[in-house]
Amino acid sequence: MNSLEKSLNKIAENILYLDEASLTSLWDKYKNKVKQISNTAEWERAVIIFSIINAVRTKNAIFNENLLQNKPSNKTKSPSKTPKEKPYLKLVK
Repeated sequence: MNSLEKSLNKIAENILYLDEASLTSLWDKYKNKVKQISNTAEWERAVIIFSIINAVRTKNAIFNENLLQNKPSNKTKSPSKTPKEKPYLKLVK
């Protein structure tokens, strides 16, 4: 593993310790900063922070969806239940 990969792995490890609820509270702030495009280091950092927030939210959404799909169910699903609300995030491949 080269030094760039080591640095990225260290960053990822630190990000994994961040609380999604705390990050989500910052989402609107950084969304607005990203919308105000400027040729500054502050704007570039805002884009990275906004991307990190979205990455953590996406990771958790994928994890939770997978957890629910693999959860053993003792009951059959009732057709009278309302369908699960679609997540606001999309997985881009």
